[in-house]
Amino acid sequence: QVQLVESGGKLVQAGGTLRLSCEVSGVTFTDYGMGWFRQIPGKEREFVAAISWGGGRVFYTDSVKGRFTISRENAKNMAYLQMNSLKPEDTAVYYCAALQNDYFDKNAQSQYYYTYWGQGTQVTVSQ
Repeated sequence: QVQLVESGGKLVQAGGTLRLSCEVSGVTFTDYGMGWFRQIPGKEREFVAAISWGGGRVFYTDSVKGRFTISRENAKNMAYLQMNSLKPEDTAVYYCAALQNDYFDKNAQSQYYYTYWGQGTQVTVSQ
């Protein structure tokens, strides 16, 4: 059984930091690139960041460049999203997802190519 379990979301003040974690089980972790997406009610899920299986290629949406960092620890089957200088507009449910390596280079920013998803973790940034 494949499981992706996010953790680390909470209420934080603007300008603060958070680190989200995603623990993956039930698959060979290095067969997958990892992505983070976010969603607010009434809006489509939005791409945030993605990292290739070896960590050598990363993508970010423009609004988080320079503030967020995606990483992974293959030995622990973990992916992370370090979020600095948080803004109220970063408030959302954050999801991690796994993408087969063959699709990563061209499709890492599209939610439709991801095979597995976590349940999400709420991040709320107050003024």
